[in-house]
Amino acid sequence: MERRQLSNGIRVVLENMPTSRSVSFGIWVKTGSRNEKEANNGISHFIEHMLFKGTERFSAKDIADVFDGIGGNVNAFTSKEYTCYYAKVLDEHVPIAVDVLADMFFRSKLAGDDLAKEKNVIIEEISMYEDTPDDIVHDMIAKASYGDHPLGMPILGTEPNLTAMSSDDLRRFIETHYGSDAIVISAAGNIGESMMELFERHFGGAAQPNRPSATEPSVAPAFSGGHQHLRKKTEQNHICIAMPGLSQDDPLLYGMILLNNAIGGGMSSRLFQEVREKRGLAYSIYSYHTSHTDSGLFTIYAGTTPKQTAEVLDLIQGVIADVRDNGILPEELRKGKEQMKGSLIIGLESTSSRMTRNGKNELMQGRQFTLDDLIERIESVTMDDVRALASRMFGGPCATAMVGGSDKALLKWRDRYAAAVQG
Repeated sequence: MERRQLSNGIRVVLENMPTSRSVSFGIWVKTGSRNEKEANNGISHFIEHMLFKGTERFSAKDIADVFDGIGGNVNAFTSKEYTCYYAKVLDEHVPIAVDVLADMFFRSKLAGDDLAKEKNVIIEEISMYEDTPDDIVHDMIAKASYGDHPLGMPILGTEPNLTAMSSDDLRRFIETHYGSDAIVISAAGNIGESMMELFERHFGGAAQPNRPSATEPSVAPAFSGGHQHLRKKTEQNHICIAMPGLSQDDPLLYGMILLNNAIGGGMSSRLFQEVREKRGLAYSIYSYHTSHTDSGLFTIYAGTTPKQTAEVLDLIQGVIADVRDNGILPEELRKGKEQMKGSLIIGLESTSSRMTRNGKNELMQGRQFTLDDLIERIESVTMDDVRALASRMFGGPCATAMVGGSDKALLKWRDRYAAAVQG
């Protein structure tokens, strides 16, 4: 794996996989909904959509035809802290794919007619999201946890914001946030020195550094421990409970991943076994940990009928209390380490996963980790590390969110949890 730089400062990460016949490459931009304000929330995601709507050389249909015609795929996604535009093609078609994606990235027209149509597409996407309670509750828990901080805002934005956005608004945001110092290009697969020459030709002279307003340090969020409730007629109550987690560069991050694995990270986890397997009270119950640059969230999700909500919450509290007071079992730690190593090694077999890992590491942490580094970090986690994390995480405030009927059971649970934390 090589770390290089283009003449304009754009960082490039290359990993040659000579036994592969495909190449995955992505343009990673360090901007997402965290970089927005309330008035323009949703603009990062809107830009992501608009870069597929055509350039002077390629219409939207041309872009689709090119990638279909070479048997490849092209796509993009927006997160809280970054946006990625990526493609995967056969190695022989890399020059075509880079040419088209670079043209999309730097020279999209952002035309008014396309803008109006795509606004409606995203409004439909928001409507679809809002009609899916087990999706929207995760946005609500971010709001309950982070309050008015940008990390608490939805990635999709809002219909009023989208309606008000103009082509000039999008261009100004791109000019401010899509500078060369915010871009990383990552490529993995059957590549050679010609790949660097290709990137230099298409990306080396087209971006300038970010404007000062985009490089100012962002303010770390305070955990607000709030409560959000959307009363909606649903068959189930969809519930999220969140506690403060760890940032991306926290030395105990792998301990947090192992702790999450034991609590609700898979079918053998405590929550899945206690709530679904032993009692059949939920189809979906799990936990996950989300890391940001300077913060993190540990979240538990459960979907269950109103009459079973109180019992499910009691079981969740039981799992939390046991892990807080006693930690996890040695077997849970051992099994979690093997699962992490297995998923890590298996994941690295595809060009897409390697491109993603390298690009995200370079963009968000400015460094790379070898497989041996990662395995060493996993193996170094001790029972004491996990016990200390559990005591800290479950010994502080929580945030809650629910989509469904009455939230009385959840509010009562909040009170009991707060009393248990206070001793």
